[in-house]
Amino acid sequence: MAYACDRCGKGVLIGRNVPHSKHRTRKISLPNLQAYKGVLDGKKGKWRLCTKCLKTVKKGQKKQEKKPETMVGKEKATPKKPHTTKAV
Repeated sequence: MAYACDRCGKGVLIGRNVPHSKHRTRKISLPNLQAYKGVLDGKKGKWRLCTKCLKTVKKGQKKQEKKPETMVGKEKATPKKPHTTKAV
């Protein structure tokens, strides 16, 4: 398929409109493809992505940029639970 997303493979859907009179006409649904220039799955290049994949890719890039620095030498203090025993 020439008109398909490079990431997920979503492509053209072909079907028919069927009204009450049963006069069938062809119907074609195209995916909303956008041009994207950048890194995808570790490869740099030009890609044609559907809007859902484009949103996912951009969201992943934002997460990588905003990674918090690891705390060196500082340990998280966890509250200790009181030890209780039940009498049987």
